[in-house]
Amino acid sequence: MVGLEPVTAVVLVLVGLVAVAAAGAAGVRLASRRQRAPGGDELQRAVDTLVAVAGEQLDARSRAGAAHLEGRKELIDAQLASMAQTLEQVTGLVQQAEHARASQFGQVSEQLQGVARQHVELGRTTASLREALTSSQARGQWGERMAQDVLRAAGFVEGVNYRTQVTTRSGTRPDVTFLLPGDQVVHMDVKFPLGRYLDLLDADAEADRAAARRDFLKAVRARIREIADRGYIDAQDGTLDCVLLFIPNEQVYGFVHEHDPQLLDDALAQRVVLCGPSTLFAVLAVIRAAVDAFALERTSDEVLTLLAGFNDQWGRFTEQLDKLGRGLDTTQRAYDALTTTRRSQLEKQLDAVEELRSARGVQAALATDASARLVAFPARDAPDDGDARAPGRRVEGPTGG
Repeated sequence: MVGLEPVTAVVLVLVGLVAVAAAGAAGVRLASRRQRAPGGDELQRAVDTLVAVAGEQLDARSRAGAAHLEGRKELIDAQLASMAQTLEQVTGLVQQAEHARASQFGQVSEQLQGVARQHVELGRTTASLREALTSSQARGQWGERMAQDVLRAAGFVEGVNYRTQVTTRSGTRPDVTFLLPGDQVVHMDVKFPLGRYLDLLDADAEADRAAARRDFLKAVRARIREIADRGYIDAQDGTLDCVLLFIPNEQVYGFVHEHDPQLLDDALAQRVVLCGPSTLFAVLAVIRAAVDAFALERTSDEVLTLLAGFNDQWGRFTEQLDKLGRGLDTTQRAYDALTTTRRSQLEKQLDAVEELRSARGVQAALATDASARLVAFPARDAPDDGDARAPGRRVEGPTGG
């Protein structure tokens, strides 16, 4: 509207001029009709001149207004083109946003459908589980299965780390018996009053839920007293001073913690340890570490025993080695005496015999290889490799001499 105000003004001016010219012409004509006076031709010419001048001014104003309108039209067209381009961009953005929204809505819808399917499946599973747990025998088997899963996850092997249904000295049979170092054991029972907890879940009214809650906690306390009185703790049977009671569901374990915190202290006072799946896993990790530490200690004792035996044998070896060394020293001294003192004395006697034979001119008898007897004494520093050319004195004579 602001851009069209000058155009409106021009149009109004033109309309005003036309109206004035028309009014003047009408007045002149009316006056000429009323007054038929002399000189009417001059008045008519004046009127015509006025009308011609008004017409020229009107034409000039019209041309100026048309030029102004043309310029305004071009400006408006440019603005309209810019607005159309901007509108097109906005339309494209809106379409992209619409596509993105539709895509996101489709993903959200698909996710909601998946959640709905999961809820339906969870409802079926819960219903099936509830139907399966209506039987006390089925609940017991489910608890045993949960305990077995935790034992496998902890790396325990039946027959190596634990046994099942072992009869104790008092005649009772715990569900699981863990084997500990030093011929000790610790028992665990997996039977838990889950039926009362299912009654609590089925209760609709607040009063019914409160009553079911009291009945469940009372049943848990009764179960703890029953476990404590079963003879699972027996020092003569090699058991530890506690017994484990397995709660096969973390939600139930948390419910007991939340609604009756004093129950746990009372259970510990009766030497009964309540264990959920995660708590049992931690207890099994401690048992496993104790077994490994005991095995390491026993292995260390065996190594120390072997080292003691090695030390004894090493002492005997060194004693015999010293004795052999002393014998070798005695032999060395005897050998040195033979090759020094005894040899020199024998050489002196042989030199005297040789001088006597030379003095009397007696020829030495030549001994044959078959009958000759050779006695040779190698020099003290001569090599003992059996070389016949080694220096030394040699005595030859017949074998019968």
